[in-house]
Amino acid sequence: MPSRSTSWWFLLFSFLGLLHFAFAGDPFVHYDWTVSYITASPLGVKQQVIAINGNFPGPILEATTNWNVVVNVKNNLDEPVLLTWNGVQHRKNSWQDGVLGTNCPIPAGWNWTYVFQVKDQIGSFFYFPSTNFQRAAGGFGGIIINNRDVIPVPFGNPDGDITLTIGDWFVKSHKELRKNVENGVDLGSPDGILFNGLGPYRYDGSSVPDGIEYQVINIEPGKTYRFRVHNVGISTSVNFRIQNHNLLLVETEGSYTLQQNYTNMDIHVGQSYSFLVTMDQTGSNDYYIVATPRFINSTKASGVAILHYSNSQGPASGPLPDIPNKSDPSFSMNQARSIRMNVTAGAARPNPQGSFKYGEITVTDVYLLENRPPELINGKRCTTLNGISYFAPSTPLKLAQQYNVLGIYKLDFPNRPMNRPAVIDTSVINGTYKGFIEIILQNNDSTVQSYHLDGYAFFVVGMDYGVWTENSRSVYNKWDGVARSTTQVFPGAWTAILVYLDNAGLWNLRTQNLDSWYLGQEVYLSVVNPEVSEKTELPLPENTIYCGVLSSLQKDQAQRVNFSGTSSACVVIRTVFIAFIITFVGTFMR
Repeated sequence: MPSRSTSWWFLLFSFLGLLHFAFAGDPFVHYDWTVSYITASPLGVKQQVIAINGNFPGPILEATTNWNVVVNVKNNLDEPVLLTWNGVQHRKNSWQDGVLGTNCPIPAGWNWTYVFQVKDQIGSFFYFPSTNFQRAAGGFGGIIINNRDVIPVPFGNPDGDITLTIGDWFVKSHKELRKNVENGVDLGSPDGILFNGLGPYRYDGSSVPDGIEYQVINIEPGKTYRFRVHNVGISTSVNFRIQNHNLLLVETEGSYTLQQNYTNMDIHVGQSYSFLVTMDQTGSNDYYIVATPRFINSTKASGVAILHYSNSQGPASGPLPDIPNKSDPSFSMNQARSIRMNVTAGAARPNPQGSFKYGEITVTDVYLLENRPPELINGKRCTTLNGISYFAPSTPLKLAQQYNVLGIYKLDFPNRPMNRPAVIDTSVINGTYKGFIEIILQNNDSTVQSYHLDGYAFFVVGMDYGVWTENSRSVYNKWDGVARSTTQVFPGAWTAILVYLDNAGLWNLRTQNLDSWYLGQEVYLSVVNPEVSEKTELPLPENTIYCGVLSSLQKDQAQRVNFSGTSSACVVIRTVFIAFIITFVGTFMR
């Protein structure tokens, strides 16, 4: 019979071995964020903005593909908040999506912990608050998902990595803006364009006030930098360019692209791009980095940052670099069509991006989604898809699905525009698990609309002016259409996308234009695996917040916080530790 000493060492090494097993999976990265108001003056006017850990914009969230991300969010605002992860797919885990159809908002003064895996993804994304028009006040920041070492990158290691959040900005508060939108007052032209939360460099004394803080990017001559550029604005497409420098496009929203040089790029609301920029100028002076509003009549200043060479001898000079062919309505569409996927580059898994031959797959469902300008429905200003303005119930659809609560939503969203008066309803697309769906986005509004689908990267296969017909498929790109999560749809035009529905969950399809989204231009896509399995969809998180008809299930904040950071590895460790203590005590009691 072994001695107590032998038993002790056996138990200790067993415990350590189990700990090694618990941590031997994919790594975890942890973030603690406090969301609060701070005072800033990005355009020279003091205003309240939303910061994370006191920073506006918020910190960059960085991980490597397949890592588990844990983000503990403390809400110090005066209203509920949710953060959503624009373009991050949350494989099998729409519980972490951070939109009202899947999550109850985090009440003021509470905290909640997101736990999700950035599975099989690489590239450039961003996060932002998804409720209450809060994105108009900030709360956004960049996301970088790196390749694993075993997956080659289709370009050389850059000498630096620079994130730029650019977007339109209004000096009115987000609460004022959302009230105006509800009351039928259009957003109008923005008051300016920000670079990383900062206003424009004073390139023109007549249009830019003195004393505004601006962004300076410090670089070394001869080196190459990766610029990750995100349009985090709320309604305005922008044209991005760097004076006298080429933009070599290499990636967009998780897809490596054919490497093509551009002098400028139209970046629409919610879109993200990566460019390699080589510092091949003499450095005798600084250079302008410019973001100009597109497709609107705006007298406001462009956003202007400064590219500063270490050997620069003076400030940037001359007029801002112009947008080529800016009066040509087809210029932006032709530029968008030129963006193609690099089918030979490695994907997040060890296989080329072109190995999924989407053009050879039979389409199982077709949805033609038509939007129109805002209209009155029962006296309320609304936007619609196929004549339906989405109504967000107080009980999230995902929770209603989990608990079989009837009457919250209907799986009856029409696959074509309905010949009837517009209605306000909670109608959901009933997707087929592992089906292949074609979605045509028809824009009957007078402004560019960006559309985003959570949980997926879709293939952009075609876009053109006019009304989509069955014959439009003849111009589809069925080989190297770029896979991304946000696409533009020009006014009076259509864009077609293809999506393989292999990610079970409930996913939000929306316009990224915040005014249109706020008024109801969205729909949810339900993708259910008939064979229930945690291999295809993760279970209800133990830290779930309950609201609406399920409010009675809510634990108080003290109870809930204790488990808010629990992850699968933590559960294993906790269980193993308890078993170890019980066994250890039992051994010495004998």
